[in-house]
Amino acid sequence: MRRVGLFEAKQKLSELVERASRGERIGITRRGKLVAQVIPAREEEAPDLEEIFAGMERIRKRAKPLRGVTVKDLIEEGRR
Repeated sequence: MRRVGLFEAKQKLSELVERASRGERIGITRRGKLVAQVIPAREEEAPDLEEIFAGMERIRKRAKPLRGVTVKDLIEEGRR
């Protein structure tokens, strides 16, 4: 990891961001101590809705039914 001082980082921010976008990690120091890093951003993938709903269905199937307890009872319990 390349390290640069805070003053230099402020002067060359565009260059440092460009280098980070190409995969380089850059440490920023203040008085010789590492205080921050400029790192490549990860490409975030959109959530897979089918996978999310399948997970919700698995949770629902594992849940035990609450016999004799109504939604109203649960709401009242939450208010106490």
